[in-house]
Amino acid sequence: MPDRGRSLEFGLFVNPSVNGIEGALELAALADRLGLDFVSVQDHPYQRRFLDAFVLLAWIVARTERVRAFPNVANLPLRPPAMLAKAAASLDRLSGGRFELALGAGWAWPQIAAMGGPERTPGESVAAVEEGIGILRGAWRGEEAADYKPGPQPAHPIEIWIGAIGPRMMRLTARLSDGWLPSMSYVPPDRMAAGQTLIDETAAEAGRDPAEIRRLYNLSGKITDGARGQAALEGPAEHWVDTLAGWATQEGVDTFIASPGEGSLEQVERFAGEVVPAVRDAVESARRRTPLG
Repeated sequence: MPDRGRSLEFGLFVNPSVNGIEGALELAALADRLGLDFVSVQDHPYQRRFLDAFVLLAWIVARTERVRAFPNVANLPLRPPAMLAKAAASLDRLSGGRFELALGAGWAWPQIAAMGGPERTPGESVAAVEEGIGILRGAWRGEEAADYKPGPQPAHPIEIWIGAIGPRMMRLTARLSDGWLPSMSYVPPDRMAAGQTLIDETAAEAGRDPAEIRRLYNLSGKITDGARGQAALEGPAEHWVDTLAGWATQEGVDTFIASPGEGSLEQVERFAGEVVPAVRDAVESARRRTPLG
């Protein structure tokens, strides 16, 4: 898919393990200092070793100044949309407009049910996400329904990004959301083009400009010295730069979220210092050589 010309943004995917609290907060602070755009936290409430994602996100925005935060992705079955709207708006107000919302339909249904949530079929999951988006946006606009009086309103227009994999959820993403957020482990690079095409075609059919939809990508890999490894993102910084710049200009990805993994602080420093500025430069150069449109 072609480059849509959106500004590139970069962020981190932080592990909310209870045994790594200080490390997670240190990573968030480092991202803030190094000028990255986002810090995200995975949301698996049924994972006993994980802190609650929204509580950790509150700590992160309290200890940072400019980096934006989001759940990657919020577990809709265990976070009813009216309460999710309040939590998101509260974090946005507390952070001065630095919160976005990535949303997931859920997948570990026995565990979700054990915590009091529903067990949904694939079709029911898509319907629940569609309904949830409507409730969220209505709440943020201050729309009342019967005895439900939503509030507070967020400090800025919160974007809703969907962690979609299947075609039905991707079509919903194209019709109603502000962004598509797949992960490399579920949508590998060789499947990215097909997904982007589906998003673009569905958006156009719905009367939307496909360029309005942010295209995020959760990355997995490691910056190393020396030769490339077998994984798509295992190799020196130059390999990362070439790969991400290619995904931006050829596949239309505009927001890259990296998982630091082993050697977290060093990996973040290398990502922010050696990869991010070089990717921006490479994409800008490509855009100058081949103007968009």
